Amino acid sequence: MADSSFDIVSKIDRQEVDNALNQASKEVAQRYDFRNIGASVAWSGEKILMVANSSERVLAILDVLETKLIKRGISLKSLDTDKEPKPSGKEYRLEAGLKEGISSEDAKKITKLIRDEGPKAVKTQITGDEVRVTSKSRDDLQSVIALLKGADLDVALQFVNYR
Repeated sequence: MADSSFDIVSKIDRQEVDNALNQASKEVAQRYDFRNIGASVAWSGEKILMVANSSERVLAILDVLETKLIKRGISLKSLDTDKEPKPSGKEYRLEAGLKEGISSEDAKKITKLIRDEGPKAVKTQITGDEVRVTSKSRDDLQSVIALLKGADLDVALQFVNYR
């Protein structure tokens, strides 16, 4: 019998992020507490740039953006933000990047977790920015997926190519 397998990846749907950003931008433009303070949220190259006249307002814009991302099904683990808004003239700025792909350290953590706590018949293989998990038993693969969903990792994981 052939082995069953699946891949563990960390990918972001850019269109969903763009939609969430547009919704957040509309809400920031319409909300009363953001009126006449120069508040905005928009793309700045590959990063998302949030601007307002105080650090509290910038963090409120970040909260609005995070809410929209959650509603669109995008994990906040894939959002890489600075901790503090930076003053720039009379305004405060906060940049947020998007993390895609599994870093080699995170891939090693995932494979170690599967080796230590997963079923013994499961094999893992790191290929680039994804991890392939193979086993003869599909039940073992299901238990690995449940194990990873329950684990507290710093990466948003998706499970694809389940065969």
